[in-house]
Amino acid sequence: MAESEDLVDPIADAEEQAAESALRPGTLAEFEGQPRVSDQLGLVLEAARHRNAVADHVLLSGPPGLGKTTLAMIIAVEMSAPLRISSGPAIQHAGDLAAILSGLVEGEVFFLDEIHRMSRPAEEMLYLAMEDFRVDVVVGKGPGATAIPLEIPRFTLVGATTRAGLLPGPLRDRFGFTAQLDFYGTDALEHIITRSAALLGARIDADATAEIARRARGTPRIANRLLRRVRDFAQVRADGFIDLRVARAALDLYEVDEIGLDRLDRAVLSAMCRRFGGGPVGLSTLAISVGEERETVEEVAEPFLVREGFLMRTQRGRVATPAAWKHLGLTPPTTALGLDTPPDLFA
Repeated sequence: MAESEDLVDPIADAEEQAAESALRPGTLAEFEGQPRVSDQLGLVLEAARHRNAVADHVLLSGPPGLGKTTLAMIIAVEMSAPLRISSGPAIQHAGDLAAILSGLVEGEVFFLDEIHRMSRPAEEMLYLAMEDFRVDVVVGKGPGATAIPLEIPRFTLVGATTRAGLLPGPLRDRFGFTAQLDFYGTDALEHIITRSAALLGARIDADATAEIARRARGTPRIANRLLRRVRDFAQVRADGFIDLRVARAALDLYEVDEIGLDRLDRAVLSAMCRRFGGGPVGLSTLAISVGEERETVEEVAEPFLVREGFLMRTQRGRVATPAAWKHLGLTPPTTALGLDTPPDLFA
């Protein structure tokens, strides 16, 4: 009897997961697209190895998908140290952090993602741990409470944040090295896609590689995701080889346009121009109009739209630029910016 198409081959599935995990570069030499950060971080780590010491604490900031988690893994590899991973939202009490820190071993790399979302009590405990490598465990409550100092092994904290401005100054100052990750250039993304295609066993030509890179919004995570979806399309609807025609057809199917805007991006621009006359419009109103949460619009769609010059943030609300009208094939009105005064770009 023929096997059901719904059944998944466990061996093939394991191979797919292994291939996807292998897409992350394993060393600084393989980490492309951020040469300034790679050079600076390489010096910090090499100096620590020469001193036979634990590396300084590292803060990585930048938009999602640029390689902060990958860099934390690379730091652990370069320092030949184990890696512990957690996130700010998971640490809501000082006791949660104390339990993690007390379980570290000497030289361990502790990666704390979205560090700006950690609770204030845990944040205050982290100050002491980063500087003096100890934590004060409070036993009891009220006037009879006692703080017991607990020594912890020397460790390297790697903090990652998409919103560095939310970090309090005392926490930022305790990091020995701070790196701001920038969006990747098209050439760097092409190299990443070529490497990933080889690891996935996907056959792709240079034109298709360039097309995916152009639509990847300067972000390796998006580039690798688009590559996997284009590979799926090529396997099912073509002969498995990814050329320019196949890449464009696949990306059109997944609603990624020629400059990387997806369904949410176009919905935001369409609502701005067609429903609100180009703005200004409040963020909450805009989010409701596209059926998304306020945070989703603000953190997922807006950064790219602002960077590409389609949207402006002003004191009166969000405003669509003439470029947004043009991209949608619409004619902007004479008051396309919707402003009586010059816009405040930093509102």
